[in-house]
Amino acid sequence: MDFSHLNRGQITLMGSAFCVMLTMHFTLQLLSQHLFYWKNPKEQKAILIIILMAPIYAIDSFVGLLDVRGSKAFFMFLESVKECYEALVIAKFLALMYSYLNISISKNIVPDEIKGREIHHSFPMTLFQPRTVRLNHRTLKLLKHWTWQFVVIRPVCSILMIILQSWHLTSHLQSSCASRGLFSSAFGRGVVLDILVAMGIIRSHHFWLDVEHLEEALQNVLVCLEMVVFSVLQQYAYHVAPYSGEVEAKMKLGKKNE
Repeated sequence: MDFSHLNRGQITLMGSAFCVMLTMHFTLQLLSQHLFYWKNPKEQKAILIIILMAPIYAIDSFVGLLDVRGSKAFFMFLESVKECYEALVIAKFLALMYSYLNISISKNIVPDEIKGREIHHSFPMTLFQPRTVRLNHRTLKLLKHWTWQFVVIRPVCSILMIILQSWHLTSHLQSSCASRGLFSSAFGRGVVLDILVAMGIIRSHHFWLDVEHLEEALQNVLVCLEMVVFSVLQQYAYHVAPYSGEVEAKMKLGKKNE
């Protein structure tokens, strides 16, 4: 293929598509390994939901690139899909941590190693909670409930914002800030891009788009690139070894050598 005949938009789309395919490859590879060694459904279900975040983010951002001149309501819908799934991932990650630490809310089990430890809250949590609380069954139960409340509230807020945006009841800045959740890794990146576009550092003649769509396009491209990195890191963070028996075999071998 002769890339010299392609314009900037086509090259960007091809590069982003390649990033999406890489993300899909690494994620499906890890997913198939966990399905093959399906030993702990409770933990591995949470892991599957977590690792699927990378391809969902990548595909969502690539769709945004394909229709980069779409309406603000369309972009808000794409952001909402990512953020609603992110809320679910946060809840599943917490459940996975509870499982790793042998914490059971239903059975009132909190290991002695972590029971009574102090948690220091920072602002704005101090508006609702004491600055220092001790880790116990009640605290862990509240944390679980708050997390799942966020999972429920996030889609509701997204639907309301899409409706308000379609009625032109919110400004661009309001919709930009509201649509990006507190826990979203894209928040800082989006703010920086907004500032660069507003200051004129990033101009339309640098790209194939007008200024109005630059921020959305650049953010989608960056997400596609980031998800490749995240999908690779997940290979190590959620390795299948603990469920394949490889870790146990190494531990037994180590004991024999001793």
